[in-house]
Formats: sequence, C-alpha cells, structure tokens
Amino acid sequence: MFPGATEYDVDVSVDDEAVDRLLQVTPEDVEAAPELTFARNVFLPLTTACRYTCTYCTYYDVPGEASLMSPEEIREQCRLGADAGCTEALFTFGDKPDDRYTAVHDRLDEWGYDDIVDYHARACEIALEEGLLPHSNPGDLTREEFERLREVNVSMGVMLETTADVAAHSGARRKSPGQRLDTIRAAGEARVPFTTGILVGIGEDWRDRAESLLAIRELHERYDHVQEVIVQPVVPNERSDYDGPSTGTMRRVVAMARAALPEEVSVQAPPNLAPVRDLLDCGVDDLGGVSPVTDDYINPDYAWPALRELEAIAEDGGVPLSERLPVYERYLPRDLGGSADAPGAADGAWIAGRTREAVAADGSTDSRFRAALETGKNDLDP
Repeated sequence: MFPGATEYDVDVSVDDEAVDRLLQVTPEDVEAAPELTFARNVFLPLTTACRYTCTYCTYYDVPGEASLMSPEEIREQCRLGADAGCTEALFTFGDKPDDRYTAVHDRLDEWGYDDIVDYHARACEIALEEGLLPHSNPGDLTREEFERLREVNVSMGVMLETTADVAAHSGARRKSPGQRLDTIRAAGEARVPFTTGILVGIGEDWRDRAESLLAIRELHERYDHVQEVIVQPVVPNERSDYDGPSTGTMRRVVAMARAALPEEVSVQAPPNLAPVRDLLDCGVDDLGGVSPVTDDYINPDYAWPALRELEAIAEDGGVPLSERLPVYERYLPRDLGGSADAPGAADGAWIAGRTREAVAADGSTDSRFRAALETGKNDLDP
C-alpha cells in the first residue's frame, strides 16, 4: 500500500513480480521511437502561491510575495503566443493556495472569483478566445473540479513524482503519493486526456521508480487517459542541492518507462533538463511543450532550447520531428482529425465544451491547429 493510499481510498497496487521484471530492463531491451514530437506553447504561471513546500521547488513564493496574473496579463501573453504560432496555453500554478495566502484570496475576491479554480476556468476561456488550446497543471483536484475544467482544457496534468515517501516532500504541508494517485484517478474518471510523470533523484530508490511507473500503467489501463509520461531529472537550484541523476541513470529509467507503459503512451523527456540526445535510443518519443516566447517558470535557470535545436536533436537521432497539439491525436474524435480507433472517437467523449468548439472552428485558428496535425511536420516556422 502506497503512503496516503488509505486516506484517499486509492485501490492501486503493483505486483512484486512485475516490479522485479521491470528492474531487469536495460536500454538494450527497448527500441528507439520512430519519430519525435513536441508542442509549441506559451507558458502562463497563473499564481506562484502553493500549499506545498517541497524542498526542490523554486516555483512557489512565500506568503506576501506570491504573484497572480491579471486577466489583462493573461490575454497579452496569449496573444504573444498566438502570434508566434503556438497552439498551447500552458497554465501552471501552485497547488490550491490556502488561507496563508490572504493577499491572493483577497485579490480573487476583489475580481469576483470564489477560488483559484474558478479563476483558472476564466483564464482558460481567455486563452480559447485568443486562439490557443489550454493545457493545465493545477495540482491536486477532485473529480468534480476536473469535470468543470475539462470544458475549457483539451488536456491536463500533474506529476506523480514518486510513490515513495521521501524527505523532499517535507514539512507539515507535504504532498502524499496517495493524494497524487487519487488525482490521476479522478482525471480518468472525468475523462480528461492526461499527462503525468516521475521525478528522478529526490530520494527514491530503483524499486520506487519501478513501482511508480507500474502504478501509472495500472491507472491508465483502467481509464485509458494517460497520453504521456514524463521522466524528469531533478536539477540543482537555489533552494536545493540535489545532484542531478547521471546520464546512465536516466537512460535506465527511460528504458524502464518504455517497457512498463503501453505503446500508445508517449515517454517524454524535457530537453532543457534532460540529456535527450542520449535518451532517444531508450524510447523517448516526445520533448513536451517548448515555448518560443516565454521562460520555463518552474525551472528558470534552465532555458528552453530554440526550436531549431529540437530539429538538430531529432536529426542526431535519425528520426523525423513533428509538431503536435497539447491533446494527442488519438483523443480527438474522427471528425476533428482523430483516428478511427481513437478511444471515444465515435462520441467525442474526450473533447468537450469550449475546447471542442475551438478545435472544430473554421478560420485562422483552425488552420493553425490543423497545420500541427497535418502539414506542420518538420516545418518549425510559425
């Protein structure tokens, strides 16, 4: 039983024999992916307030210093991204701010919003109005909150990080594996195309890594909602002195991820944090969201590579590079460009509300989204 699983009534378990088998996997046991993908995004740090105090995180600010983007700032950034040919508005913010962030709550109340989730929904509407598809990483949510936000998000995500109880999640305000697994389950119940992943080097051991990957697989096999799994190394920063994992460690973990996950689930490594050139033959097939116009606000010391650098990475690996949307093609119904065997293709169950209208719309927005799906392959110009 994973830490916190009982509290959240999470019925996820992994077989010890499956763990042992996965621990035997090496890079030689997997094949390189036939192509490499990425999404072009604009990064919007909605608020830097967070109820957690993870020791490796530089994203959150202490009470009194946390920022909150205004509607005007959101719209300005979205227009900047749309003008640069982006298709994705990546909204990231700290897990539900609590009462210690009174300034954030007071500002939301002043603007007429009940809480950060309520405001987040409006932020996504602004992105849609400006011709971008929202993908959000809002921390732990309930099924009801996912059902509300799926109307204005084509996909969402949260990092599992690890199923282990590690010191990196220290203090009274600590996240638990059970809570994160519950969030991934809630996304599946709400039928939200989902991104999750593991963080390598925060005090977990090899067995923890195998168990984390198998726990993600079990939830995906139950709900068919995980579109990609990120294998992300921890990086040293001003708040932590963690040594990043070696290239050899990353190669083995990526190979384990590729072996553990179903073929349809992509394995992603962030190109500004991981040695992706050395990981392509281990099964990495996606580079995640990369922005031509904004910083990586979660890892500000690690700049995004230029889009042309992504092409060079793909060329070094001998694979084609393709641009994708923030929602994977298999979750699109047939009439919106999805494949005939896509899950829910017949009824469009994965894309709903304002997001379905945006993807289906005619005009310049549609042409940009369609280009990423159909004609944007190997053409990185906006």
